[in-house]
Amino acid sequence: MTLPSLTKDFSTDVAIIGAGPVGLFSVFECGQLQMKCTVIDSLDVQGGQCATLYPEKPIYDIPGFPMLSAQELIERLQAQAAPFAPRYLMGQQVESLTQYGTGWRLMTSAGVEVTARVVLVAAGVGAFGPNRPPLPGIEEYEGKSLLYYVKKREDFRGKRVMIAGGGDSAVDWALNLVDIAARVILVHRRPKFRAAPASLAQLETLATEGKIDLIVPYQLAELEGNNGMIESVVVEDLDRSRKKLACDSVLAFFGLSMKLGPILQWGLNLSNNHISVTQSNCSTNLQGIFAIGDIAHYKGKLKLILSGFAEAASAAHAAREYAFPNAPLHFEYSTSMGKPGE
Repeated sequence: MTLPSLTKDFSTDVAIIGAGPVGLFSVFECGQLQMKCTVIDSLDVQGGQCATLYPEKPIYDIPGFPMLSAQELIERLQAQAAPFAPRYLMGQQVESLTQYGTGWRLMTSAGVEVTARVVLVAAGVGAFGPNRPPLPGIEEYEGKSLLYYVKKREDFRGKRVMIAGGGDSAVDWALNLVDIAARVILVHRRPKFRAAPASLAQLETLATEGKIDLIVPYQLAELEGNNGMIESVVVEDLDRSRKKLACDSVLAFFGLSMKLGPILQWGLNLSNNHISVTQSNCSTNLQGIFAIGDIAHYKGKLKLILSGFAEAASAAHAAREYAFPNAPLHFEYSTSMGKPGE
């Protein structure tokens, strides 16, 4: 669901930079505290990576949902935020952030000026794109038979699929394509994978049963095919020994390149391209600005969606105290607040 963006200048209680899962949940948390939100994102659609990179990827660690797809999660978060009537400014980047009294003025790439009492930065990894393997002639196959994310599982029905990578995305998609693909081949440059223990146990079982081919320790070396369609892939081990594997599609999961863009110029304390925050309330070194989700950094940080949800709640309460220091709020539980609008 994409809501229309406003194109005029206006004021808001909370400006949320980023419309990914954590940004969307922040609308609910701020709404519960009677604060109006404006959400700004450079993408044309809400949902961040979940919507644009892997809408059908299964997610297992959302409390109360044993499994739901990334797109289903976004749709539920949109519905949860909707009663609080947030403004969405989609397809525009926040280019400047300057102090405005005790609040902040944001200027977007579309020329829209937003003044806000507080700012929540929920920008995920910033502007993102896939890390591309250094293969000769790769451009011929990209977007056709070599892909960096999965939008529809059905696209791989009956195909021989090679998955390259050793993290959660590679392992999760190997497990979730095994029932529809003609063959699943998982290639990684080392025997050890970086994924959830339960997923690794399932992977080992399927490999033992011969339902998934584990090709380790190998890495992609050369693509072979015609007119953008892969017919086989040459893989190479650490001793430069090579072998050829027949396949129809390659999914390359080597992580994302991360670019913070204008955020680098806002005077925030940064640590390895992340914003340093106080763990208890996600406040930054600039008063009235909070950072939550993957972009936030503190000791012991877990990069999980559910961690971002908890950070959104903590930041929302701290934000309201900063924005309305003299306004009492008696808040105990979400159930005590009643339904939105009551």
